[in-house]
Order: sequence, then structure tokens, then C-alpha cells
Amino acid sequence: MNPHSEPSKRTGDIHSTPSSANPAAENPSHTSRTPHTPKPSAPADPPSASATSGPTAPADPTDATETSSPPGPAEFSNSSIPSDPTVPLAPSNLTASTASTPPRPSHSSDTTKAPSPEAQVTLRGPAELADALPYLMGFYPDDSIVMVALNGERGRFGGRVRLGIPTDTAQWPDVADQLAECLISAGQERDARPAAIIVYLCQEPAAGESGKDVKDRLRPLAQRLRTACGALDVPVLEALCLSNGRFWSYCCPDFRCCPAEGTPMAMPGTSVMAAAAAYAGMQVRGSLKEMEARLAIRTGPRAAEQEKALDAAAGALVPRMLRGEAAVAVRRDTLDLAGAMIHRFRQDTPSGSNRARDACDDALITDAEAADLILGLQDRVTRDRAAEWMDGSAAAPALRLWRALARRCAGGYAEHAVAPLTLAGWVSWSTEDGPSARVALSRALAIDPDYTFAQLLHRAINEGLDPEPLRRCLREQHREAVSEAEPAAPAATKTPQPTKRPRPSRPAPAARPRGPRGGTGPGTRTTDGRGRRRDGDRSRR
Repeated sequence: MNPHSEPSKRTGDIHSTPSSANPAAENPSHTSRTPHTPKPSAPADPPSASATSGPTAPADPTDATETSSPPGPAEFSNSSIPSDPTVPLAPSNLTASTASTPPRPSHSSDTTKAPSPEAQVTLRGPAELADALPYLMGFYPDDSIVMVALNGERGRFGGRVRLGIPTDTAQWPDVADQLAECLISAGQERDARPAAIIVYLCQEPAAGESGKDVKDRLRPLAQRLRTACGALDVPVLEALCLSNGRFWSYCCPDFRCCPAEGTPMAMPGTSVMAAAAAYAGMQVRGSLKEMEARLAIRTGPRAAEQEKALDAAAGALVPRMLRGEAAVAVRRDTLDLAGAMIHRFRQDTPSGSNRARDACDDALITDAEAADLILGLQDRVTRDRAAEWMDGSAAAPALRLWRALARRCAGGYAEHAVAPLTLAGWVSWSTEDGPSARVALSRALAIDPDYTFAQLLHRAINEGLDPEPLRRCLREQHREAVSEAEPAAPAATKTPQPTKRPRPSRPAPAARPRGPRGGTGPGTRTTDGRGRRRDGDRSRR
């Protein structure tokens, strides 16, 4: 079917129940066209709560383009919308429900609940669908395949899957099959089998290319995604290519509405989705590449200096971390240093662009301090204790610190970045920043796919779980650690007391000796016999 031309004639898919507005009346110029059979498309990436139907460590978009083997399962979101909960898609003309009052962000993963009438936004046609993508994701996807499921008769946005576009075209058939299976089967597990799917292919032109060249080069991938979904009896309602500020439809052959040179994207902030997102407090965090750049490891001369500091710290700390009592001391020193760094970061909050703020954060911590923290966090117990800085006033500076440490894992210490990356993902998720959490955890799993803590967090986010139970667990762990440390201090102060108890009661004032005060008894000041304090006695200075 051509969603641009004949939405009202679709039957048997999400358009079987028309919306309150007559599609033909809204789009009269398209009513005489013959609908074409929709082809399958691929899943889109979710920005907030999600649920994965595959392994716990979905492939990172970047490593999908670097490996020769087919990428692993993609991230899947089954929440009604990433940051904004209810943006249904109306059935008959690629719309998404009429808007009144945009809803506040929700973290529920229930896609079967019907949206309230006052919490709906209508998206009319491919232009508004293309404009809505960053708000669905929470960021602008780069070099990504994005598939969005449409649920119910009104076509409400459901699960979303994103994966990097493989550079090896031989991987495209396997990738298409995996993404279609991931999105559709995950919806079935939640009793929300998609009624249709929307596909996005997002890639900027390479040197010497135009946006149209990108669209033509990716056409076989779009076709393969459409057939993969069709093979599972779920039609692709629309397949769009977004490149160089323009979009193209792979489903509409009519050049009157979809010209060969593409259609310019709407100006940022001018669409109905942008207005609804601003009202609901949704935030677009820039592009995926920009988010990944904040976690990229240092290179160049500064990286060489940091690697020398890491070598020196490894020689001093690693032998101690392997011994029982010394390991406890290293844990304590690492946590004390981390607490001091968090306090330092809290006292100096930078401003400006993300790049400027990250540069200021890097200047707040020395190479030696970063090396001690990076190596100390390789201990599981220390890392778990460091995860307690996840909310309140400590969350923001802690997140800045973990990002800075991830950037410092230079040279041969790249694998040490997994711990700070996982902590950065945990703090982001704990503070309701799902897109940033996914980016950090995806990078961690790209380095070490078997890192259990990152696997568990990634799966929890994809399944739309609430981080509060884990936060409560960490708070309880912190209280227990504090309570265990508190009894030791009172015991130390009470040890000298038993020696004073057997002493006889003090005489009345009249019976007290008139010598120097405190001149008798242990622990008193020393005098020269005439009640004068010796020069060496500083007890009253």
C-alpha cells in the first residue's frame, strides 16, 4: 500500500479501523491512486524502556559495521514511546492520533493499554514520520536501521529496534531476518503482535556521494527488510531513507509527492511532534555519534601519558589487590578517592557544549588519580559499592566522573573501560536517561560481551523494567556498610573507661587537696613541682 496515496483502502492491517478524520478528505489529491501492496520493513531503536527477544548482549551499532560476521540481535523497545508514552498512529492516513495534551514521560512497557484521548499526537504522512524519529529514539540515529512496530487498530507506536547498517552487503539478508524476527517475536511474547511496521534507514553521504546516492545504495536493504517482515505476515507500512537533511520513501512511486531529489526535512522545532515533545519535557540528546564521542578513549600524546600512569598504578596496586587484607585497603582507598573526585566535580560544574564540558571534566582529574580509580574499579566489590552514587546530588557528578574515566582507558587498557562504562550506563538509567544508558552499555558489551553487570542492566532496560528496586537494594547495601563501620568507633572510645570505674569517689570540694588541678592520677599534666607547667607540655596551647 502507498501510505501517501490510498490509506483508506487498506484492510486487514492497522488501517482497518479508520480514524475520526476521513483520510480521503484530508488528502484529496491522492484518493484516485491505486494502492500498492506494502512490503516488509525493519525494527527501530528505542530510546527508553525496551525488551529484548534475543541474547542479553545485543550488538552495538558500531561493531555491526566492523565485523565480518552477521551482527547479533538488536536492541528492542516495547514501550509505547521512548520518552513520551502515548503517540499512537492513526489507521487510515499514516497519522498518529489527535493531540490535546501531551503526556508526561512514562516508563511503562505496556503497549496494550489504549492511550487517553487527551494524550495523542497525530502524524500525517511520511514527512511527520521522518521528523518524529529523533523523538522516538531520544537522539538522531546515525548509520542505523530503525524499525518501529505499530500496534492495534489505531496504529499506536509500539516496539522499536535499532542496529548499525553493516558495511558488508552480504550481511544484509541475515540482518533483515534477525531484526524482523526480533521485533515481531518480542511483540508476540507480550501479546502485542505488530499490525504493521515502519522502517527507517539513516545514513549520511560519504565523500563524493549525495543523499540520493545513499537512497539508491540502500534500496536493496530496504527491500530485504520489507520482504523479511512480509514473510512473517506483518506488512511494512512505510520505508524511509533519511540522509543529508532530506528523506525518500521506498514505498511511494509517485514523484508528485515523493520527488526523486527527496523532500527536505522539517525545520527543527517546527513540527507537531516537536511541540508535543517540548511540552512533555522530552529531550533529544544530539546524534548517536555525538553521544558515543563522549565515551571515546583518548588518543595522541595525552593518551600516552595516561598509559604511563596506568602502568605505574598497575605495578603498585595489582599485587595488593591479590592479597586479602591489602585488597580491603585498596577498596577503601579507591572508594575514598572516588568520593573525593565526585565532591570535586560537584563543586565545579562546567557549561557550554558537551565537548567543552567533557574537556573541563578531564582537567579536574590527574592522570595518576584516574589510573588509581580505573584499576581499583576492576574489583567487583569496589564497582558495586561505587554504584551507590546513582541518585540525588551525587548522580550528575558521578556520571561525569565515570565518563571521564572511560575516556582515560588508553592504549592497552581499553578493556578496563568496561567498568566505568557500565557505571555510566547504570547512572544514566537510574536518572531516567535510557538512550544514554543504552549507548554506554552497548559500548561496554562491545568490549566485553560477557560482562555480567552490563548484560543484566542492558536486558533490564530493554525489558522496560523500573530501576527503583535495584536502587533500593543499593541503598540498603550502603546502610549496612555504614552500620558495620559505626560499632567499631564507639568500641574504641569505651576501652579506656573501665580503668576509671574502680577509682574512689571524688572528695567534696572542701576536702580536695589544694595542689595543682589534676596534679594526681594518670594522664594528667606534668608540672615542675610548683604548679607551673613545663615548657614541653602543650596540652593547654
